[in-house]
Amino acid sequence: MSVWYGFCDLLPLEMLHWDFMKNALLALLLMGPLFGLLSTMIVTGRMSFFSDALGHSAFTGIAIGVICGMAFPTLAAVAFSVVFALLFSWVRGRSNQAADTLIGVFSSSAVALGIFVATLGGGSFTKYNQYLIGDILSVTPEQIGLLAVVLLAVILFWVLYSNRLTLTAIHPQLAASRGIPVGLSQTLFVTAIAVVVTLSISSVGLLILNSLLVLPAAAARNVAGNLRQYHLLSVLFALGAGIGGLTVSYYLGSSAGAAISLILAGIFAVTFCLRKRRG
Repeated sequence: MSVWYGFCDLLPLEMLHWDFMKNALLALLLMGPLFGLLSTMIVTGRMSFFSDALGHSAFTGIAIGVICGMAFPTLAAVAFSVVFALLFSWVRGRSNQAADTLIGVFSSSAVALGIFVATLGGGSFTKYNQYLIGDILSVTPEQIGLLAVVLLAVILFWVLYSNRLTLTAIHPQLAASRGIPVGLSQTLFVTAIAVVVTLSISSVGLLILNSLLVLPAAAARNVAGNLRQYHLLSVLFALGAGIGGLTVSYYLGSSAGAAISLILAGIFAVTFCLRKRRG
C-alpha cells in the first residue's frame, strides 16, 4: 500500500491527499474489471435478476453473522450466498420452471428470511443501513487485498470459461453436445457472482449493487461490434464510471455508489442513442 500511497501523492489531485480516498480509488480500480467482466457473463447468460437475488441472500448471511456474534459477519454472508447460489443452480437444473420464476422464488425467500433474522427478538434494523447504502470510503487495505485475489480468480475463470458460458447461454443443448459440462460451468458462474456480490455489498450497497453488475455490459452491448469489443468496453465503462463516481461524490458530498450507478446509466443512454444511429 505504501507504493500506491506514494504514487497518489505524486498526482496533483486534492482528493488524493486523504488516505481513505486513496484506498477507495484503488478498490474501484479493482472493482472496475471485476464488475465489467462479470457483467458480460450476467447479461449474456440472462441472469440480471439473479445478482440482485444474491445481494438479498448476502444481506441474510450478514444478519445471521451479526445474530451469532461473529466478528466478521461478511464471512457468514459469503458462505450463505455460495450455498444460496449452489441451491439455485441445483433446483434450476431439475425444474421445468423458467429461470426468472425461480429467481423470484429465491429472491423473495431471501428477503423475507433476512428481515426475519434482522428483526428477531425486536432487534433494530437501522444497524444494517450501511449494507443497504454502502460506503466505499470505509474500505480497508485488507478488503482491497481480498478484492485483488478475487479479481485474479475471476480473470482466470473468464479466460477458461467465458466462451463456454456464452455458448451455454445461447444454446445449452449445443454446448452439451460438444462435451461442455453445462452444469459445472453454470455452478462455477453463480458461485463467482455470489462471492463478488457479498464482498462488494458493504462498499457499494445492496440497493444499487445490481446496477453495477448489469449496466456496464448492457451499455457495451449497444455499441460493440464483436465479443472482444463487448468485454473491453464493459470493463472500460465500469472503470470510467468508478473513477468518475468517486470524484463526483468527493466534490458534491454524495454517495459514491449512487454516483457510479448514475454515470453508468448515462453511459447506457449515450450508447443506446449511438446504437439507434448505427441502425
